[in-house]
Amino acid sequence: MARIVMKFGGTSVADIARIRNVARHVKREVDAGHEVAVVVSAMAGKTNELVGWTREASPMHDAREY
Repeated sequence: MARIVMKFGGTSVADIARIRNVARHVKREVDAGHEVAVVVSAMAGKTNELVGWTREASPMHDAREY
């Protein structure tokens, strides 16, 4: 059994069809007996919105953390 990390970019989770596709890829690895860690970026076009929310929530944010 391998321990693997699967990383999916924002366009990979841009809509429900793509999210389902990602889930199929992950399931295939799990079904093969692998331990899987999944890393998912923000959905396409959402990173700036998330950073903006962080600025609103905490004036002490550090842009290097993104």
